[in-house]
Amino acid sequence: MIGIIDYGAGNLLSVKKALEFLGTECRIINSIDGFNSIKKMILPGVGAFQSAVEKLRTLGIYDQINNWLRANKPFLGICLGMQILFEESEESQGIKGFGLFKGKVIRFKEYKVPQIGWNQVRISRKSKIMEGIKDGSFFYFLHGYFVQPQDDEIVIGNSEYGIVYPSVIGKDNICAVQFHPEKSGSVGLKILRNWIKQC
Repeated sequence: MIGIIDYGAGNLLSVKKALEFLGTECRIINSIDGFNSIKKMILPGVGAFQSAVEKLRTLGIYDQINNWLRANKPFLGICLGMQILFEESEESQGIKGFGLFKGKVIRFKEYKVPQIGWNQVRISRKSKIMEGIKDGSFFYFLHGYFVQPQDDEIVIGNSEYGIVYPSVIGKDNICAVQFHPEKSGSVGLKILRNWIKQC
């Protein structure tokens, strides 16, 4: 069973429909009780860094997610769900993310912000989540900020939008993508299938 975290601003139905299309059992979680019996977790996200963190705390599930991450259980972060794995963001000064990975979230300084539309991912190292994905494949992006990790070893794939930035990261059972796999057609479904089966 896959738990999809609901903090009131994610693409929950799109993610849920994509997982169901792949024949996977899943349910939406917005309370502590929802964590019972789940084996994998997805944190999708749109919106602001601060509002996401505060909503997770208000719902009383911030600590459950944090404990899940620290226990290295299977996790997939999508878009903002990737960014709040880091320590802090320029978008919300003074608000702390989960800090699972060292580094910051930075606002794009060039081109139109946010980046909206299709962009390529260049694979920088082998990973189970990218198995069968061609280097340079296009995915759908919608974001105005990007992650800047201190540890380059967590970077699996990069994209370019005025600057080269990490768009796929992972370490052990924790994976995250800046794009929206649920809106990226067959290649996005392949990412989700890889994560379900191998992560």
